[in-house]
This record gives sequence, C-alpha cells and structure tokens, in this order.
Amino acid sequence: MINETPRVRFAPSPTGYLHVGGLRTALYNYLFAKKNNGTFVLRIEDTDRNRYVPGAVENLIAALEWCGVTYDEGPHKDGGYGPYIQSERLEIYQSLCKELVEKKKAYYCFCTPERLDALKVEQEKAGQQKKYDKHCIHLSDAEVADRLAAGERYVIRMSILDGQSIEFDDIVRGHISFQSDTLDDQVLLKGDGYPTYHLANVIDDHQMKITHVIRGEEWLPSTPKHVLLYQAFGWEIPIFSHLPLLLNPDRSKLSKRQGDVAVEDYKSKGFLPEAMVNFVALLGWTAGDDKEFYQLNELVQAFSLERVNKSGAVFDLNKLTWLNAEHLRKKSSPELAVLLAKSLQDSDLPVKEFTTEFLVSVIDAMRERVEFIHEVWKNGSYFFQRPAAYDAAVKTKRITEKSKKLMEEYIAELQQNCDGSKESFEHALHVVAEKNEVKNAELIHPLRLALSGVGGGPGVYDIAVILGKEESIERINIFNETL
Repeated sequence: MINETPRVRFAPSPTGYLHVGGLRTALYNYLFAKKNNGTFVLRIEDTDRNRYVPGAVENLIAALEWCGVTYDEGPHKDGGYGPYIQSERLEIYQSLCKELVEKKKAYYCFCTPERLDALKVEQEKAGQQKKYDKHCIHLSDAEVADRLAAGERYVIRMSILDGQSIEFDDIVRGHISFQSDTLDDQVLLKGDGYPTYHLANVIDDHQMKITHVIRGEEWLPSTPKHVLLYQAFGWEIPIFSHLPLLLNPDRSKLSKRQGDVAVEDYKSKGFLPEAMVNFVALLGWTAGDDKEFYQLNELVQAFSLERVNKSGAVFDLNKLTWLNAEHLRKKSSPELAVLLAKSLQDSDLPVKEFTTEFLVSVIDAMRERVEFIHEVWKNGSYFFQRPAAYDAAVKTKRITEKSKKLMEEYIAELQQNCDGSKESFEHALHVVAEKNEVKNAELIHPLRLALSGVGGGPGVYDIAVILGKEESIERINIFNETL
C-alpha cells in the first residue's frame, strides 16, 4: 500500500501564470484531499528549461493562495518528501534512470538530431507511424562504454517491447487498454542531464507516496508509458483520474485566442476568488443536483471523483459573471466595504479615501445593481464626486419650465425642515409638490439629475441621505445654474 491516507499533488510547470485548467486540477486535488483527510502536495515541474519563466513559481503560489487552495506540502512547506522543485532533484533522476539501463529496461541512444529527422521523413513517406526505430538498442555494452568514454552526447530511452497490452483503471474513464506497439521508445533522460516529464513524474509520484494522480485529459496518452515505468521499477501504481478538457463556447479547446485563460487575468478584472473557485469546480463536476452556488467548505463536503464527467466542459463567461454577482451579494456590507476601499485605490477618482460608514452606506444602496465591486464606483461615481455633466437625453425629457422654481422651493424646504433622514427628504418633496399642485415626478426626476447627473440608480432619497443635507443642497444649486 503506497500510503494509509490519500496523498495527491498538483504539479504545474512554471511558464508564467496559472491557467484556469490548472486551477481546476489543483482544486480537484485539494477537494479530494480535504474530503478524505489526505495531503495536498504542490510540486514544481521545471525540467523543461526552455519554457521556464523567472518568477512564475511565486506567481503560481500567489494565485493558488488568492483562491484559498492552499497546499500542505511543497516549496517553503517541507513535509519530509522534498525537494519539491524538480530541478533540485536531478541526481535522483539520473541515478534511477541508470538503474533502468542496468535492468535492460532502458538504453543509451547516441543518434544525432540529423539521423532522427531523416528517420521521420522516411517514415512519413512510407506512411508509417513516427517512432524511434530502436537503432541503438542493439549496441553492445562494450560499444556503449567506448562511446561514453569518448564523450559522445547521448540520451537514455525507455525500452518498450511490442505485443504488450497495457491496462489500468481510471476513476473518471473506467478501464483503459493500450497496445505497446503504438508507443515510442520514449526519451527518459535528455542530453543535458535533465529528465523528461515522464521519468521525473513517475519517480516523484513514487517517492512522494502519491496515491491518486488527478490530472488533465491531455496526459491520458502518456499514462501507459508511466504504467510501464512503474512496472520497470517494480513500484506500486497509483490510482488515475483524468479530468475532461475545458472548451471554448464553440467547443474548441480553451485557448487564449478566444479569451483570457489565466487566473490572474480574472483577478485583475475584479472577479472574486470565491466565484472563480465555485465556477471552476463546476467545469466537469456536479453533485448530482441543481445546486450551483458553493462556498469552498461546501465543495469539500460535496466533492467526489466519481461525479466528474468524461465529456469536455464549456467555459461560460456569463455564468462566471453571474456567480460573481451572487457571491458579492452574499458578503456582508462591512466585508464589501473593505473590498471597495481597495478598489477605490485603483480608480481614477480625485478622492480615494472615505470612511467605512460612508462606504457601507454606498454598498447598501448599490449591492443589487452591480456584478463587480469596481462597478460600485464606476456606476455610482456620483457618490464619490459631484457630477461633471448631466445626461442630455434625460435633461431634455424630464426638465420643464417649472423645474428651476420647484428645485429652489425644495431647497428652501430642506433648509427649514430636513433633518437628513430619508423620511424628511421625501416629506419635503411632497410638501413642494402639493403646494404647486404637481405630481411628485416633476420634482423627483430633476432632483435625481441634480444629485447624480444620470437618470437611473438607487432610490433618489437614498442617494440624498448618503450625500447628506448640505451636499445635496449644494448639488441642486449647481444644477439650477444650468437651467
């Protein structure tokens, strides 16, 4: 038995950002571990040095932490199975790979890139599968020793015998069988001494006691090679679960060509981490009911690999936006006030600092009208600064010859009888309307325009209360000067 309790891992390559598909893989590993009292490991697979991006590891960790998907072991969190960065484990891979050579499960290959290119061209012309022709497997031990002593550049390849049936079970996809004739003698150790993904992946999963390998569908064709490697080493094979592809709305594979694919992009656009996690969890999984709104702790309780779908999952931005609005509205006003205060720092407003009490009052007025926290100050900029202009269409439609006189009388009534409450703002308007024998609307529309510059938004009395008596009067005066 590999380990008494589940151990799972998320093993990204540090290529610059956390892909939403990577977040889903990390999330499913995290949920499975938490549900089953297991351990969630973060491992950095950085053996492809051509794709390595400085700072990417820190970006990955920051993005995971932003989402609340925290790892139990990994970089900076040693659990006794490190190092957790593959470039720090090269001696382990080199030593174990040479053990495979001694067991005749792998062999040295000295073929030049030119010979390999020529072989591919020849196979293509003949309509054959492109795969290595085992040219170097026939070299004697003495020949290999001589060529190594001469300093010839080499790789180490896996020796795959034809005629084998490679079978394994997958929690998502059931029983799977591959024929070894279709597999290439995969390179295990490259000419620069770095392992390929396949070798490092299997060695690390074994040494870190990974019990369940939960990863994307794109790795399914590699799994028979991994099974053969486990068998070659004589190691127990973990349980596999291959997750469905993420798709664009046109059902093509999710790619940057059709929209954002980085978690960081969605963070910068104002999506809440709770909404991202909720949305990504539903990309290929369902609890079997109609529930769509989840907090992270609820996902832990509901999650199971058996409920993951085989078919691809469509990334629906509209659904993500809807979930963002739902999570926004579930937060308390003080929580949202903290988010709003941070968002205001990124705004173009002349004043960015406001009291918590003021921000809470704005949140209460706007929360049902926004999907993102930044929309509070973008759509309700009038709370934070006086209108620079007034909606021309509304002005033409709603302002009459009486408007200026009515607003002047309203100001007088406010000065005498308004205590700043919603009721007193409303009562003052009724008094002026009755005195002039007009409908309330003849005052409400000009008042809204004066206070906000626009024709819609929260209740006009709510706006007046938030702005306060003095500021409201000042705005009406400024507006009257334009009439």
